[in-house]
Parts: sequence; C-alpha cells; structure tokens
Amino acid sequence: MDEGEEPVIRRELIDQLVRVIEVRLLDPLEILLDGDEAVGALRRSVRDRAEDWADRMLDGDERTATHTIARMMATLYPGDEPFDPPADWWRTPLGQVVVRRVGHPYARAVSYSVAGAMLGITRQGVHDLVTRGKLERHPDGGVTPESVRDRLNRRSPTT
Repeated sequence: MDEGEEPVIRRELIDQLVRVIEVRLLDPLEILLDGDEAVGALRRSVRDRAEDWADRMLDGDERTATHTIARMMATLYPGDEPFDPPADWWRTPLGQVVVRRVGHPYARAVSYSVAGAMLGITRQGVHDLVTRGKLERHPDGGVTPESVRDRLNRRSPTT
C-alpha cells in the first residue's frame, strides 16, 4: 500500500465511526437532555477516541483488533437478531476493516451476494471464484467468511 492510502482509509474509518456514534447515540442523547452542553464534550471525546479505535482496528495485533471490532459492533449494532447488515454496508470503511480483520463477526457462512459485496464483485463473480477453488464453499451453502477475508488480504486494499 502506498503511504498516501493508509491515511485516507484511516480518515474515512474515523469519519464513519464518528458519524454512526453521533446518529445512534449522541443525537438521541442530546434530544433527551434538551441540548445539554455535556453532549458537546461527549462529541469531542468521541472524535478523539475514534482515532484510537481506528488505530486498533487497522494496526493492532489480531487480539486487539478483534476485541475492538467486537465492542464496536455490539455497541453500534445491538439487537436480538444476528448481525445482518445490508450488503452495501460491507463496502463502507468499517465494513471493509471488519471483513479484512475478522471476516464476518458472527456468521460461519455468508451468501454469494454478501461475499460479492465484501469483495466488491458480483454474485456471479463469487460463483466463479468458488468454482475455481479460490473461495471456500461452506458445507451448508454460501461461502466461508474466512476465505473472503483471506482473498481480500492477498489483494491491495484499494482494488
């Protein structure tokens, strides 16, 4: 990766983290607290912490990155149902970091269309890669997220 690429990926990841935290957590809190000035301090703190989280996810060792991603996913995308974002989420900076570092945080298999979104190719492209043995088909159907992660990590992050 060129030196200029990492800061762009890092900056985009930070911006997405801040945006999601503001929309999901801080904006509702500001409404509940009638615009309390403490929320402004929280916004500044989130911006500072987002830089640390991005560093851990991008450059941390496997344990640190996985732990940070797990905390982020559980906090930002809580629910009683399994984590199942829309396919285009995987093309976001956070989605790309998640798939490159852990594959899918909770699924043992993903559909061809989700694998395609993770890789930035079509469903048919995923089918072709499975047929040629470049991606691992899960015994219960779909593709293993680990094989998607491994394929992405063999390629340049900007391809």
